[in-house]
Amino acid sequence: MASEQTSILILDDEPIVSKRLKPSLEKKGYEVETFTSSADALKRVTERKFNIVITDLKMDGVDGMQFLTEVKEKYPDTEVIVITGFATMATAKESFNRGGFDFLAKPFKLGEIAEVISRAEEKIKNK
Repeated sequence: MASEQTSILILDDEPIVSKRLKPSLEKKGYEVETFTSSADALKRVTERKFNIVITDLKMDGVDGMQFLTEVKEKYPDTEVIVITGFATMATAKESFNRGGFDFLAKPFKLGEIAEVISRAEEKIKNK
């Protein structure tokens, strides 16, 4: 029996981030949907559950912390990875307090985020 594909939602207002991540994650066998608008991404998570959510922190409208909170309220099992160009200990701590799985400072290497994703995947599988 084929295991279900791990679904990943990426939210970042810089299209380049999704452009870089999507093909490399799809090559690894993930199902990936990308958004540059937090409003669109929020709408999408009301329609379906994603296993993993990767969100930028600083965005217009709903910011990453708010998005993280909404996702965790709706789907406590979804693992949320926060990425930001404005990494501070305070924001990292806040993201963990809100149930975030991990926190990555930009710019990150594809290998780094792939490693975090596979750890999140392990955690989901072992639930």
